[in-house]
Amino acid sequence: MAPRPAGSFRGVRQSKFRHLVGISSRNDKCYQMSESCSRQQQQHSTADASNTIDVNTKFLALAVEVAGGGAFVVLPLEKTGRIPASFPRVVGHRGAVTVVRWCPHNDNLIASASDDATVKLWHIPDAGLRENAVSAQCVLEGHSRRVTLLLWHPTADGVLFSAGLDRMIYVWDTATGECLQCIDSHPDAISSMALNRCGSLLATTSRDKKLRIIDPRTTSVLQQGVCHEGSKSSVVVYLGDSGRVATVGFGRHSERQLAVWDETDLTTALRRDTIDTSSGVLVPFYDYDTALLFVAGKGDGNIRFYEITDEAPYFHYLNQFISGEPQRGLGVLGKRGCRVLECEILRFYKLHATRPLVQPISFIVPRKQSGQFQPDLFPDTAAPTPAITAAHWLAGLNSAPLTMSLTTGVTIKTHRPVPIRACDIIADKNAAKKFQFLSSHTRADYRPKLAEHLSGVTGASSEKDLKTSCNLDTKFQSLQRMWAHQNPDEQPPPQHCNQPAKPQHTLQYQQQQELLNKQQQQAAANNNKNKSSDSGSNSVLAAIRKLEVAPPGKNDSATDTSFSAFGGGNSTTAMTEKMLQEIMMEKPCVQSEAELKLAYISQCAEVKLLRRQLLHKDRQIRELQLLLDQSNTQRR
Repeated sequence: MAPRPAGSFRGVRQSKFRHLVGISSRNDKCYQMSESCSRQQQQHSTADASNTIDVNTKFLALAVEVAGGGAFVVLPLEKTGRIPASFPRVVGHRGAVTVVRWCPHNDNLIASASDDATVKLWHIPDAGLRENAVSAQCVLEGHSRRVTLLLWHPTADGVLFSAGLDRMIYVWDTATGECLQCIDSHPDAISSMALNRCGSLLATTSRDKKLRIIDPRTTSVLQQGVCHEGSKSSVVVYLGDSGRVATVGFGRHSERQLAVWDETDLTTALRRDTIDTSSGVLVPFYDYDTALLFVAGKGDGNIRFYEITDEAPYFHYLNQFISGEPQRGLGVLGKRGCRVLECEILRFYKLHATRPLVQPISFIVPRKQSGQFQPDLFPDTAAPTPAITAAHWLAGLNSAPLTMSLTTGVTIKTHRPVPIRACDIIADKNAAKKFQFLSSHTRADYRPKLAEHLSGVTGASSEKDLKTSCNLDTKFQSLQRMWAHQNPDEQPPPQHCNQPAKPQHTLQYQQQQELLNKQQQQAAANNNKNKSSDSGSNSVLAAIRKLEVAPPGKNDSATDTSFSAFGGGNSTTAMTEKMLQEIMMEKPCVQSEAELKLAYISQCAEVKLLRRQLLHKDRQIRELQLLLDQSNTQRR
């Protein structure tokens, strides 16, 4: 008998996952959708089929068909049974939804892409949608054609990869909505992409039959090679942090293949194996905690699973889950949502191809001590907490995912608030102007404030507050009205009944007006009695009565004159001086040095105003005197 070659042992390989079994849920634990789900996105290729469904510890997202655009439904995991056609949907896209992906660090944040070449982010409340969601939290625009792939970074917070039929890969920072990098290294459409454990390397496959290893931060292609020679799409997945990638595709004779590659050398596969001969595109799912690779195909009812090892032959076939119902797509629920005490290591959500049904499939390792925590089956898994920020990752920092223990056996969910971008913060649009004004150099104002007893109004600390609260005129307006008053018998306009009572300051002003009118009447009576007096004085008095006060803004070039311009011996001039003195002396008592200074400044301003007005009067009187002299000369 010929000796058996080394490495050809044909016995049963020892593995703790040898008895792994898949169990389908009953109909009452399934999600019965409307008929529109069974007709969804028939126009898309088979490579996009598994992207239209995704699941996390809270929700199940599924793309559906709607008229006039694209939509997807978000169902709470506990809402099983029949889903009505009127169930709220996310209807913000103008084209059919091609891919939905939940954020690994926020169970309420989902990204979606569609035929309208946009990527949108949506925040789903814990209670689910109560009405159709129309406005997205963030819109990422950059692609020129349909977006077919989305991929979240495993460790960096808010970093999202998107690929479309425009052969471009964009790296987005979802917190700010800006594009971090743009990768243009593919001559043909991109079929799939995957990140390694720390997110430092990106593996892609495209229609040109090549597998590429790309540095997403520098956009440089590190390695590339032909992975599968078939004409149909191939899909790649990273095998954790082992430095190897696995691809599924088609051979030269349309046989479906599984291959393992070293990321540093893509010229030859470490191992290539033929699975079967079929037309459905295979999709791989890798579980890092158990080192199991699940392979499922569109149109198949089977799910095969392999155990990955670090030594040759690198993967071992374990078993397969067989079902008579073909599948359109599969969503994978991670370790945080599995029933740990029942030894459930993974759960698939199968979207049936022949009926609108989503059916959970649990993969369980049978144990005698079921109901207890099994540490060999459930090592520390990736936590829903980002290890680094987007800025640190872009700067070149790499970090492994933060891990958490599953000893408690409960479902661990995230409860992060709604992320708000800087451009979405509601703020005063004039804030920049305000900050610029506050930062500019300003001159300090050391003038003392007016006391409340000076204003005459409770709560008013300045003359401006007094005028605003009591609806008073300025001092210049009061003087202008006094000097421009031609008819002494004219009565003030009547007040409306709804006006408030006049304050004391206004009453004082009216009293002063009445006193002035009486004195002017007495002066007129004296002028009528003294007809033999100088005609020049009478003409001056008539001119004073008919003249109006000039505006204060105009400055005369005439020289300063005193009150003697009116004639010092004239009784009218004496009365005018007396009236002015009474008006100026009608002031409250001064009680402090600051009030004294303020009163002095106020009186100086009044004297200056009167002096300017008197200068204007004097000039007009001189003009009238000249006219009078000219008329007398002509008469002679």
